[in-house]
Amino acid sequence: MEHEAINLATTWVGWLSLAVFVIAYYFIATEERYEVNKAKPALFAGTFMFMLIGIYYAVNGMDPMGLHHELEALILEIAEIFFFLLVAMTYIETLIERGVFDLMKFKLVSKGYTYKKLFWLTGLLAFFISPVADNLTTALILSTVLFTIDKKNMNFLVPGAINIVVAANAGGAWSPFGDITTLMAWTAGKGEFVDFLYLFPASVIGWWITAFLLSKSVPNGQPPFDASTEKQPKLQDGGMGVVYLGVATIVTAVLGHQFFHFPAMWGMMFGLAVLKLYSVHLKKSGANSFNIYINMQKVENDTLLFFFGILSAVGALHFLGFLHYIHNLYGIIGSTAANIGVGFLSSIVDNVPVMSAILKSSPSMGIDQWMLVTMTAGVGGSLISFGSAAGVGVMGRLKGIYTFGSHMKHSWTILVGYIVSIAIWYVQFEIMGLY
Repeated sequence: MEHEAINLATTWVGWLSLAVFVIAYYFIATEERYEVNKAKPALFAGTFMFMLIGIYYAVNGMDPMGLHHELEALILEIAEIFFFLLVAMTYIETLIERGVFDLMKFKLVSKGYTYKKLFWLTGLLAFFISPVADNLTTALILSTVLFTIDKKNMNFLVPGAINIVVAANAGGAWSPFGDITTLMAWTAGKGEFVDFLYLFPASVIGWWITAFLLSKSVPNGQPPFDASTEKQPKLQDGGMGVVYLGVATIVTAVLGHQFFHFPAMWGMMFGLAVLKLYSVHLKKSGANSFNIYINMQKVENDTLLFFFGILSAVGALHFLGFLHYIHNLYGIIGSTAANIGVGFLSSIVDNVPVMSAILKSSPSMGIDQWMLVTMTAGVGGSLISFGSAAGVGVMGRLKGIYTFGSHMKHSWTILVGYIVSIAIWYVQFEIMGLY
């Protein structure tokens, strides 16, 4: 049964909930100053805002079924991301335990690559892997590689981490399953598979501009490496098997979603089951096996709880009616300006409910405008460190290194790239009509 949405944005519960969100957002952004983990204010705001809505419904004698169904839908949305991320992190922790990243670091550093070359290499990999493996998984893997190369050089790690996040988000924007927002637009029938591929020029040039500007901050020289003392790390038993299973898990998640319409996390959970069975196989064959549950203990639970909290908080704003004002923008300022504004909004508010609100209101737009909003919603999330799933994931991997503050020092480079991406889109789609 469908329940009619009620706009509560201008009621006391709307204003109070908005105040809770803003205060929580402040503490998330100032995590370094107050030394309060970002998951705590996010989780408090996300749960408390819906409790306030529940009180409002009870006080006014309203039918709570609409709220109940909203929470059920929100739990489903959160669970899909939560379990997807849990499996991706478990695979990464298993790869670390098997020594895969140490070996990868040795291979890269022993070749004598400079910091700048490693910066460009990890960025290129992020851009071209994310269209297939999705931006979140790509960012998690490559940020781990980055950290194993040099754990202390902040002048290399911070620009490198930003580069990976921007590249992963930009790479995911031109693939129907490279990002959740593109996936949502594709499954909603706003564009055919090939339509998204036309975003490649805008995505790659915008990322390249940002990477070029960021590279100016990357130090010269090479990571510390002494060929006479450093020996090639030994890969633990089954290490490459875990790599192959990880790739197969991602492929299963993508194909399962595309052909059978399974949630992506379903394929990931299947991959987790296979990984557990693989550990049993290693043990039975007498090899040095791994304990999957010990590896799962190392997963960044604060990142998972941050996702739960921030998606709940944004879900509350959506339920209260605040995100429906997005639709009004299209009639006031036009599709192009509104879609550009969506990019900035998605850097503050998670791009998933923003895109959901746009798809639900379904403003009258052509394919060119739907491609623009797909790109801006995805790429725009890079403007702030926790504006995208990739950014949040990297913040969890590089605690104390890639933070809100360190990101914002270089955010102007991302803004320049964002503007260039829009300019490329305008020339290609609106002037030349190449789509």
